[in-house]
Amino acid sequence: MEGEKPKSELLKHETWKRDLALIEAALYVAGRPLDLKTLGSILKTRSKRKIQSVARTLMREYGSRKTALEILELEDERFVLQLKAEYTPEVRRLALRPLLSLGPLKTLSYIAYRQPVPQAQVIDVRGRHAYNHLKQLEELGLILREKAGRTRMVRTTDFFADYFGLSHDLRTMKQQLKKSIFEDFTKAETEQG
Repeated sequence: MEGEKPKSELLKHETWKRDLALIEAALYVAGRPLDLKTLGSILKTRSKRKIQSVARTLMREYGSRKTALEILELEDERFVLQLKAEYTPEVRRLALRPLLSLGPLKTLSYIAYRQPVPQAQVIDVRGRHAYNHLKQLEELGLILREKAGRTRMVRTTDFFADYFGLSHDLRTMKQQLKKSIFEDFTKAETEQG
């Protein structure tokens, strides 16, 4: 029978399609960037090359689709499935509820940009209500408070970086925050005022 693929090729093709679907499902369910180790655990492989190949193939497939979603490869060999930025303003209001209200979000942004920062400094800048913010942020796994002598130092976690799609490298993260988030705040304040 000419033109038919051998069973081994069909099996490889089906396995490849399943691997693509598994990566897509993992990125969708996580809702945050995933590293190669995590994606490998889903595919049941340690082969960095295979994991990257599957994720990059899926990324190219999404790139060729004309949809509102995209897959991006981030620094630190992480991949994320997200809404394209151009669609965010129109659908933002449909999000069920934000992770944080404005007060804790401002406290978190201060910590992220100044980290590692003494807890006392956070309280001085953000006020006494920031104790509750720190507790909430720590419970969500977004910050760590570590003893350093007689004080506590506050810094963000890897989960924080993943959740907000930022680099795990502190210097790069601060540049990303300054470039994107703080520019957006400045632009919004200018438009309102």
